[in-house]
Order: sequence, then C-alpha cells, then structure tokens
Amino acid sequence: MTEVDKIAFIETKNGHILSTKSKGKTKYYIPGGKRELGETDQQTLIREIAEELNVQIDKNTIEYVGTFRAQSDGAKDGVMVKMTCYKAKYDGILKPTSEIEEIRWLNYKDLEIISEVDKKIFGYLKENGELE
Repeated sequence: MTEVDKIAFIETKNGHILSTKSKGKTKYYIPGGKRELGETDQQTLIREIAEELNVQIDKNTIEYVGTFRAQSDGAKDGVMVKMTCYKAKYDGILKPTSEIEEIRWLNYKDLEIISEVDKKIFGYLKENGELE
C-alpha cells in the first residue's frame, strides 16, 4: 500500500467549510498539500496556505483536528491519502493564487463534489456540529 502524506487547513464558518478547486480539477479540496523534505506539519501548513490562499497562518494558534485516510482520488487502487488536519487563525484576505481556480464555502450537502478523504472530514465536522 502506498500512502500520500498531506496536511490540510480546516476553516469553518456558519456551518460551512472553506474549500478550493485547483485549475484543471473537477473536485473541491480542503486547502493544504504535501510536505516538502524535512518540513514539519506546521511548516507545511504555513507554506501551503500562503501559496494557495495568500494569507499567513498564525503559528501560535495552530490546533490539531484529526488525521483521516481514504483512497486517493484519481490514483490506482491501494494508493491512500493521509490527511492530517489543523485549524488556525490567519492574517490577510483569502484570495486564490495562481494554482487555485476558485475558493468556495461548502456544507455537508456538497459531498458529490469533494474527494473521498474530504468526505470523511466533512462527516467528522458534521458530527461535531461544525457543518450544516
């Protein structure tokens, strides 16, 4: 089994979660990405969110949410994605960067347009009363 190690930024507001769609993709994903060699979870989160959303994560507010695993979208069977999720406060105005086509606030009714691992995260957040 192969596992893709990713870090995700969980931002919920009014029963919705911040999601992004990369250029050339059809599904929405919780913002974040793969770690670079030698990076910690926190360093990956800060870098990825700056790259994707043009905001700065406040490293002193980073809070672990959970780790979720599922089949990786578009990959052969057995390739799993491990998504380690964090919440944090940020400075700046959310704005898509060159790799992001769209930012959208989704809720639990949007399961058909998200990845398998995101479905697990959405379910967890719904159970905890954070998603409508």
